[in-house]
Amino acid sequence: MENPQSIASLSTLFAHLALDLVAVAVLTFGVFCPRHRRRELIPAYLALNVGLFVVVAALARAGTGAGGGLALGFGLFGVLSIVRLRSDTVQHQEVAYYFATLVLGLLCGLPGLGLGTATALAAVLLLVVYAADHPRLYRRDRRAVVTLDAVHREPAALRADLAERLGEPLGWTVQEVDYVRDLMVVEVRFREPESREPSPGATRPSGTPRSR
Repeated sequence: MENPQSIASLSTLFAHLALDLVAVAVLTFGVFCPRHRRRELIPAYLALNVGLFVVVAALARAGTGAGGGLALGFGLFGVLSIVRLRSDTVQHQEVAYYFATLVLGLLCGLPGLGLGTATALAAVLLLVVYAADHPRLYRRDRRAVVTLDAVHREPAALRADLAERLGEPLGWTVQEVDYVRDLMVVEVRFREPESREPSPGATRPSGTPRSR
């Protein structure tokens, strides 16, 4: 006969798992995918979230008793230390979603956290991500890597060239200067002129703009 305490523990675990799956589904399919259209990142988000939930839940159940909290802490430290995000291949918005899926897995996987508290904290996180990445927030600000067919030694000249090609420069970083071919590669953050904004039904072309 099953131990009533064990049955209650399993029901709590499945309730937390259901909460985690609902939260990460809202984050990926309800917020991330419609806004960024990066289908290839969805398996990574789901795997990271569910995998972290499983590890946290397993460590918590295996570490019950004396020293359980210490074992759980060291186990989580080991798990999180192997998570690596390459900032040169992943955009900043995508890193934010990685972090959100990770936090959701931690929140929902901790058995000592009540279901109501975990639900409230997960809802707060989802609302913050939804608002912070809203398309209407800084909707004209863009980021691009451009190759200029000239080497500008003065910041004013570089600003004028970028403004003519792209729009109002908000900041830039010179990545490469080639005096032999007389070109420079610049990562620039800029604000598009209103005349360049697409109509509501238009689709913005993908890819990194490069000026020659």
